[in-house]
Amino acid sequence: MALECRAPAEAMASLLLWPWLAGSAARGDGHSVLVLPGLVAPDASTVMLRGFLRRQGWRTHGWRQGFNLGPREGVIEACVERIRTLHQRSGRKVSLVGWSLGGVFARELSKVLPQAVRQVITLGSPVGAGRHASNARPIYEFVSGQRAYAPELMARLEEPAPVPCTSVYSRSDGVVHWRASLQPPGALAENIAVPASHTGMGMNPLVLRLVAERLAQPESGWRPRAAASSS
Repeated sequence: MALECRAPAEAMASLLLWPWLAGSAARGDGHSVLVLPGLVAPDASTVMLRGFLRRQGWRTHGWRQGFNLGPREGVIEACVERIRTLHQRSGRKVSLVGWSLGGVFARELSKVLPQAVRQVITLGSPVGAGRHASNARPIYEFVSGQRAYAPELMARLEEPAPVPCTSVYSRSDGVVHWRASLQPPGALAENIAVPASHTGMGMNPLVLRLVAERLAQPESGWRPRAAASSS
């Protein structure tokens, strides 16, 4: 947990390196990217991430659900409607980027609307086995109440995402144990390690650059990073 004090330095590094990031990171093709915040965080927490991706050429959107207080009544339905609207408005599939708990939401939303989701990128999210290995578990249980471990939700968590899914994780994550962020191997799944804190992951310059790189993958030709790098 002590390593989480790095977050302000990560944000400052991105601001200082902004010209370099803008010039060296991958460029977008204009498709919509919906960014979901972490536990008890609002859209304001993803301003830097969305601003950077917008600068690189994507159409970025906040989730507009206020603070992320877990799977409370109506939030999944509202997210589904938001994705459906963005898809219909542009005529193109929507990419989902979720930070921490937002990544869990993003992954599950792709299972509801696979025809409308292009890919999912999770940042420090407990999407693998041992997902309860988190220092934020007491907070999640408190804000989520009876919906924290609803049987119908828990049953779906074990299912793989039906679209390309990148899990970005850090071995020095002070909130979610890094092993809990590892997805099982699969043709549409990849796990990428970064040197970042949990609370600063969405502001870390290396992560910003990585997210842009993965979003720039062609819709019909997505490949895991290792495969793409070796060709």
